[in-house]
Amino acid sequence: MTISRRDFLIASTAAAAIRGAAPPLLRTPPRPEAFDPWLEIDASALEHNVRAVAVLAGERPVIAVAKNNAYGCGLAVVGPLLDRIDVVSDIAVVRAEEARTLRTAGVRKPLLLMGPASDDEAEALVRAKVRLALYDRIDGARVIRLARRVRHAVAVHLYVDTGMHRMGMPHDRVLAWLDDAGLRRAITIEGAFTELTEDPEFDREQAGRLRALASSARAKGISLGRLHAASSDAIAASTPETFLDAVRPGLMLYGGYPTDAMMQRGGLTPAYRLKARVVRVDRLLPGEGVSYHRRFIAQQPTSIATLAVGHVDGYPAGAVQGCEVMIRGALCPVVGTVSASHTVVALKDDQHVEIGDVATLVGPDHPALHPNVVAQRSGWSEYNMFMHLNPMLERRVV
Repeated sequence: MTISRRDFLIASTAAAAIRGAAPPLLRTPPRPEAFDPWLEIDASALEHNVRAVAVLAGERPVIAVAKNNAYGCGLAVVGPLLDRIDVVSDIAVVRAEEARTLRTAGVRKPLLLMGPASDDEAEALVRAKVRLALYDRIDGARVIRLARRVRHAVAVHLYVDTGMHRMGMPHDRVLAWLDDAGLRRAITIEGAFTELTEDPEFDREQAGRLRALASSARAKGISLGRLHAASSDAIAASTPETFLDAVRPGLMLYGGYPTDAMMQRGGLTPAYRLKARVVRVDRLLPGEGVSYHRRFIAQQPTSIATLAVGHVDGYPAGAVQGCEVMIRGALCPVVGTVSASHTVVALKDDQHVEIGDVATLVGPDHPALHPNVVAQRSGWSEYNMFMHLNPMLERRVV
């Protein structure tokens, strides 16, 4: 089989990164003033959240989920930050390209691809030391062929369906599948995992099914390695029966809360700030309106500022339902309509704002700017506040 030059370079880069010392952590240097919106990624907040999650999980290792562009924070930026945190044992993604991006960025920790990979992708990934997830018998046949090509056993995690009925092999069929001696020679099982339904009672049953499977496999002389199931939701819901050997959080690492109860307890810090500059300042007379459909009509003389950021950047259109942004330390309500590229805010009577001033729309600097609060006020899911961030936004590490 022929491996593309691109995949060869990725595998070579990965091998060098794994063997060598970690590259230095580069924080983004200051740039000349620009008017495009941007994200600030807070390295210390990310590490704080990872360690806080590990404590909540009883000091278990953290398999950090970095799917969907590291929850919007930027995979190539966040990957190296996670790579330096000792309680992170592995980094998990769902797409082959995500695993390649992490290796190219110099990430050395074990990577787990929880999603499928084609035959061509699988070989390049294995050569780049990426662990594959096995779903079913078809995967088994493919991995046997793959082991012959790479000339060694392939490191895998078994993806077990314990009741989600979305992906993975049904838990009551795994042992029969593992009876295949050829398959067992072709793989090194480093772990087995399942996906929880976020129904706490059933989550406990799911974790019990995975434990029972591991026990039955052990009786047959087969180790399933580390068991992992608990997502951010299970950790936030304090469901320790699901914590198993390692936990597999996503949202919480980036400072989002999967439940209102968890948010009330606090302890996490948003790992990003969405920022934009003021591009226009105006004064409305009574009766004058703002933006499309004139949804905001000034009842008295009102100063407004236009920000160069909109819903295409991941700021929710529903922000006009009560969200605020911070300019020069003051909170300003969003008014009118959040369009694709612009957001308008009303200024306080005595507030002096100039073109070029920086506004923070989302971040840790005030409770009103917290991603969960912005989500609640705008009618969005807290997950959307992360995963809908425009991948083209510049990400600056601070």
